[in-house]
Amino acid sequence: MKKLAIIIIAVIICAQSAAALENMDKDFKIFQFPRDMIPRIDGDKSDWDIVGEEYEYGTKLLHNTSREEVKYDPEDLDITVRVGWVKGLNRLYFLYEAYDDCWDYMGDESDIFEIVVDGDMSGGPFTVHTHPETDWMDKNKLYKTFHGVHAQNYHFNVPPGGKHWAFVWGGNDWISYFPYANWAYDYTVKHLESGRIVLEFYITCYDYAASDGPARAVESKLEESELIGLGWAVLEHDGNNKRDSHWTLAPIGSMTSNASYFCPFRLMPLEDKYVPQLDAGWRHTIIDEKRRVVAFVDETIGKVDSWEWDFDDGTTSTEQHPIHTFEKAGIYNVSLMVTGPAGKQRHMKKEGLSVR
Repeated sequence: MKKLAIIIIAVIICAQSAAALENMDKDFKIFQFPRDMIPRIDGDKSDWDIVGEEYEYGTKLLHNTSREEVKYDPEDLDITVRVGWVKGLNRLYFLYEAYDDCWDYMGDESDIFEIVVDGDMSGGPFTVHTHPETDWMDKNKLYKTFHGVHAQNYHFNVPPGGKHWAFVWGGNDWISYFPYANWAYDYTVKHLESGRIVLEFYITCYDYAASDGPARAVESKLEESELIGLGWAVLEHDGNNKRDSHWTLAPIGSMTSNASYFCPFRLMPLEDKYVPQLDAGWRHTIIDEKRRVVAFVDETIGKVDSWEWDFDDGTTSTEQHPIHTFEKAGIYNVSLMVTGPAGKQRHMKKEGLSVR
C-alpha cells in the first residue's frame, strides 16, 4: 500500500507540474511606460491607450480551478488585465476591467481580484499552510516571518463595498497602503447589479516584506528584459454568500500559495517610438575605497559613437565604461559627453562623487 500511495502522489505531482507548464508557452509581457507617461492612478483608463492589444490578457486565459464544469461565458464574467512598469521604479501598474452579470460586494464573501507576485522568481511556497515544517514551528510566528514575505498575495475588493480596497495574505498589510500601493475605481454599478467596473492601481514588489513594517523591507529590483513571477485570480460570488467560481491564470489552484506556479512575465523595454534619440546618463561604483578606484558605467539611451569623460581632476577618458583612480580625496563633478547621430549631450552630477 505504501508503494501505491507513493506512486499516486508522484503521479499527482507530475500532473500538477505538467499543468503549470502550460502557461510557460505563453508570451506574457509587461508594458514599459515612458517616464513622462506614467499612468495617473485616478480610475481614468485613458492613460493606458498607449498599451497595445498584445499586452491585454482576458478571461479566455483563465482556468476555473474550483468548478471545472463552469466554462467561460462573457455574458456571465468578462475581464481584461493590462500590466505596466516604469524603468527605475520597482512597481507594477495594473488596469483591471471587468463585466459581471451580478456584482456581489457588500458582504463578507465578495467579488475579489487576486494578485500574486514574486519579483525575484525565487519560487516556492509562501503561506503558513504550505510551509514544510509547520508541524513543529509556531504558526503565529510563521504568519509574521514567512507568510507573504518572499512572495506576496493581494486580494482586491471589487469594488470595496465599505471595506479597505485590499487585504493581504500575511501580517504585512502595510504593503497595501500608500505610498507602497495606490488605487482608484471607476464604476456606477450597484450591489447585485450587472455592469462594468474599472480598477486602476500599482503595487510595489518585494523580495522581503515582513510584518514589522517597511524599515527592513527589500524591494525587488525590476530589470529590463528580465522575468518576474506573476499571476492572478478572480473569485466570483453571485449573491449567494458563497463562492460561485475561482478563475486562475495558472491552471492549478496552488498558484495562490506557491510561487513556483506563477506565470513568467517579461519586463519589456520601451517600444521604439518612445525611445529618446539621445539621453546621456551614467552611474558609478567605488570598487576600492582605500585606493579610491571607481568604476563608471555609461547608461545613455540612444545610439552613441563616442564618449568623453571628465573626472574633474585634470584627467579624461574616451572609454564607454572606464575605471578611474583618483589620486586625492575630495568631491568631484564628473561629467560625460556623448556624441551620436542625434547630436551631443552632456550629463554631469554636481558634487555627485565623494572619495576619501
